[in-house]
Amino acid sequence: MSDPTPVTSPVTPDVPAPLPAPTASAEPASLADVATGPELASAGASAEARREEAAGERPAPYWNSYAAGVALGLVLLAAFVITGRGLGASGAVTRLAAHTLQKTEAMAKGGTMAERDTYARHNAYTAQYINDESDSLDDFLLYMFVGVLVGGFVSAVLARRAKLTISMGPHSTVRRRLLLATVGGFVAAFGARLARGCTSGQALTGGATLAVGSWAFMFAVFAGGYALAYFVRKEWL
Repeated sequence: MSDPTPVTSPVTPDVPAPLPAPTASAEPASLADVATGPELASAGASAEARREEAAGERPAPYWNSYAAGVALGLVLLAAFVITGRGLGASGAVTRLAAHTLQKTEAMAKGGTMAERDTYARHNAYTAQYINDESDSLDDFLLYMFVGVLVGGFVSAVLARRAKLTISMGPHSTVRRRLLLATVGGFVAAFGARLARGCTSGQALTGGATLAVGSWAFMFAVFAGGYALAYFVRKEWL
């Protein structure tokens, strides 16, 4: 009698547990989802800088401030030597404003013959900028003013910085920025005429001649700027 064949149970091989089905992944987070406010502005500026650099359009760096100061001093010295006058900006704008007021009122009253009876002629302040013997606009400061505008634009184009933009802080708005700029411009213009000069005519030209009033003006400008900076700091931070 032969030995019975042993009965063995089937061996089930170890089968690894099935992996969970992959779930649908969310859409990749956009830049606006991961960064807001200053972080978003910084990231956007960096991306723009990389794009401009790749395209060869990155703006040229600004001048060194010390080198620019020395160059401005040499320009002021050249103005003294060549023309006998210093630099100025608000004087050119005032002369242009007086001329425009004179011509506009005379045109409204009937033409050239009415120019002797205008507000600009009778006002003691604007009358000093109206010359009967020659053109009121034929003045060194006005030519210099136009040259500054043209030269600044040409320089911006060559440095690849010529573009329309509004500089403001991350928490400001375009409307508030323009409003403050307009109010500040009027206050600065009134102050320049009250002081009989601006930061170029008083601080640079007058300061170079060691005029006491010009130095007082310059210190007042810095003191006023520092005092007001505290109240408008949130426009830039």
